Amino acid sequence: MNIKNKGLWTCITIVIAALTIWAVFAMSGSMSPAQLIAQLKNARPGWLALAVLSMLGIIFFEGEAILAIIGPVGYPRSHRRGFIYGSADIYFSAITPSASGGQPASAFFMIQDGIPGAIVTASLILNLVMYTLVILSIGLVCLIARPSFFLRFQLISQILIVFGSFCLAGLSALFFLLLFKQRVLFGVSRRFLRYLHRKNWLKHPEKPLKKLDKAQIEYADCVSIMKGKPWMMVKAFILNLLQRLSQFSVIICMYMATGGSLKMLPDLFATQCYIILGSNCIPVPGGMGVADFLMLDGYGQLFERDYSFQLEILGRSMSFYCSLIVSGITVVIGYWLLRRRKAKQKVDEKKY
Repeated sequence: MNIKNKGLWTCITIVIAALTIWAVFAMSGSMSPAQLIAQLKNARPGWLALAVLSMLGIIFFEGEAILAIIGPVGYPRSHRRGFIYGSADIYFSAITPSASGGQPASAFFMIQDGIPGAIVTASLILNLVMYTLVILSIGLVCLIARPSFFLRFQLISQILIVFGSFCLAGLSALFFLLLFKQRVLFGVSRRFLRYLHRKNWLKHPEKPLKKLDKAQIEYADCVSIMKGKPWMMVKAFILNLLQRLSQFSVIICMYMATGGSLKMLPDLFATQCYIILGSNCIPVPGGMGVADFLMLDGYGQLFERDYSFQLEILGRSMSFYCSLIVSGITVVIGYWLLRRRKAKQKVDEKKY
């Protein structure tokens, strides 16, 4: 992993997050950190605990979805390793544009655990397919069940939601193509290596091309196994669904913890579905700014203005920022354990 590059994006994310939080407070006019602290002090402890568990579920089910794919193809790993894979995906997806860093970060830890690169690639692409299909499925259900809620959003929010839906559909089709049409994926890789050779940036392309041929065979074998295990795909879809529902549950639990009413939960859930569609429309780390705008717009149609700002800050802080902190700490611990394991292996090799 490029530590300097990731460190730069972490700093950029912190700046964007600070500006976003400042903007929300400024837009509210009357809301202050002291009011939010008072809300948390008076919150219902049971619902607050459920919000924390739901936040952890975002990370846990992300890792479990990966484990559900790599296990049946011959590489079972522990739930602890799955939590590290999920943490790496969530943390680096949140600090890089368009979630571009999450899968490579997960792949880093998976490869270090002895899983072949081709298997890792196929598994993560399949997980991305399931992730996008889950969001599109939830959005479709909400569109059928609560079509009027879409019209409640401002015009700019409606545009973001529609554009985000098309982006997700396009990505889903692209990931599906890469998964089951491996000639496209590896053909592009070969052309890239030959291009580097023509530019004299790669003097001996024979070795990487040979490795690529071997990787394509492993990749094709992995995809073939996946095709023969439809239940594995169903399980991965269900776990991705649970991961997304965990994210929704954070907002719902924070709403109930701050005195919410059960009768409003279906409306809040439907609103959250549209928000998640729209937040995928622009390649901003973690959807910051875009997601916050959509949440304020959507919640403003359901609650009083002051409370909609409070719920946005409290819900977003728990579902995004707290999960980002937990996953970041997990990645650091996982990386430290990896370095320690490698150091121990070197010492053992010297002994023998």
